[in-house]
Amino acid sequence: MTINRLMRAVRRCALIVLALAGSLPARAAPAHEPEIFYHVFVRSFRDADGDRIGDLDGVTRGLDYIKALGATTVLLTPVQPSPFYHNYFATDFNGVAPEYGGMPAWTRLLRAAHARGLHVYMDLEFQYVAGAHPWLTSTWHHPAAPRRDWLVWDKAHGAVDPLPSPFGLYAGAADGTRHAIAFVNLDNPAVRAYFRRYLLRWADPHGDGSGRDGVDGFRIDHMMDDLDNAHVVTRLFAGFWRPLIAAVKARRPGVRFVGEQWDWGYGTDFLARGHADMVFAFPLQAALNRLDKPAIIKEALATQAATPTGTSQVVFLENHDTDRFMTTIGDDPQKARAGAAILFALRGEPSVYYGQELGMRGRKGPVEASDAPDVPKREAFRWHADLDAPGSATWYRSLDRVWNARVNRSHDGVSVEEQDHAPGSLLNWYRRLITLRRTRPDLASGDQAFPCAAQSPVLCVLRTMGTQQTLVLVNLSDAPAAPAIDANLSPRTFHLLAGEGATDAVLAPYAVRIVGTP
Repeated sequence: MTINRLMRAVRRCALIVLALAGSLPARAAPAHEPEIFYHVFVRSFRDADGDRIGDLDGVTRGLDYIKALGATTVLLTPVQPSPFYHNYFATDFNGVAPEYGGMPAWTRLLRAAHARGLHVYMDLEFQYVAGAHPWLTSTWHHPAAPRRDWLVWDKAHGAVDPLPSPFGLYAGAADGTRHAIAFVNLDNPAVRAYFRRYLLRWADPHGDGSGRDGVDGFRIDHMMDDLDNAHVVTRLFAGFWRPLIAAVKARRPGVRFVGEQWDWGYGTDFLARGHADMVFAFPLQAALNRLDKPAIIKEALATQAATPTGTSQVVFLENHDTDRFMTTIGDDPQKARAGAAILFALRGEPSVYYGQELGMRGRKGPVEASDAPDVPKREAFRWHADLDAPGSATWYRSLDRVWNARVNRSHDGVSVEEQDHAPGSLLNWYRRLITLRRTRPDLASGDQAFPCAAQSPVLCVLRTMGTQQTLVLVNLSDAPAAPAIDANLSPRTFHLLAGEGATDAVLAPYAVRIVGTP
């Protein structure tokens, strides 16, 4: 049956039609309200005190922007003191790095976010310590030290001195310095008790179960069952993560845990055995970055099948560890709109990495023994057309070779100032997509299907909840194309496909069309 015949047969069908010029992206609806994450690299987001280092007061000043974008949740990269610019590998688990404003700035941020109805998730990596962490400095070469067994000193758990470092591990910082890294002994009952208290302090700092001034969730970096696959600290799902998560939820039931699965796979084990609430949809992210229709459908269905009931996947195009989406698609603005549309059409909980909505670019540099090559993926958020304007967190200016090779430049069109009031900008496209996602329950939590046949390059994502349906069509090719209608579709979906203006026109390359029942 042709589209024109279908349209003549159901011309009177009442539809909401949204003719948008870009593109959008399963499981049972979760008990919680679905979240839309805005992922902030703290050092690069916004500088509030003039030192060119992004800080927590800068994040607080950016909350109105995040709220207006439509996000529900701010996911922060680590804020603990560390010799590394990304603040993974802490030298102190307690408190907040001084350059980020310390604990006073943290409390101001939490209160300001909650006053705006925003959630805050913090990123933690406490499986390791670095450099000057007191657990390391007080026990290194001191076999009788009280907390010696809080760290793992060798693969046989035996005497180690004089090793240059536990496990002989070092990591290089972007400034050229090297720092010892030690594994935390997560098998130690005292360590497990410490981290139960530790997470509860962040989640419920007043200790009364109210959660006042507490975080709403945790991202667990590099979550593993066998720490670093070293076969030393093992069975962590049962012995460490599950009891830890249960202890926090007993005090604050609404706190959620996002596990970054170490293998970047589907994450079923981390959800089912590790009791994380969410994992990251890494295989789907890889397919989205290729804008490959068969791969997107395959990975979306596989991700859905791998997600136990009551858990979820964070769907994303980019994050602090991946190349920027705009770079992977060759700076093509239409492809950027297509990818964004698919992101918000697919089942899961979408995440936007800071600056993604502006089309910020960046790719990992040549591999070396430091974390400098990742800086291009973590450059300063573009508040203004001028990269040197106040508030710009250009902390990497001191790294000459990184600064000279920076990707984002002044007056390149990739800033809030340049896009805010331009109706056709990528920023406003994101705003419209997120509004659609938040106002249509079927998009947020409905069932997911891919009703168009394979012979066309047009990707069709159908979301359904009760009587409400939304259909997103994206032409993932360099030539005009129309969707191929699956002959086995239900009459109701036929009606949706054939609605007013829905599929009668051929879609231009990487164009998007969205239709929905009222």
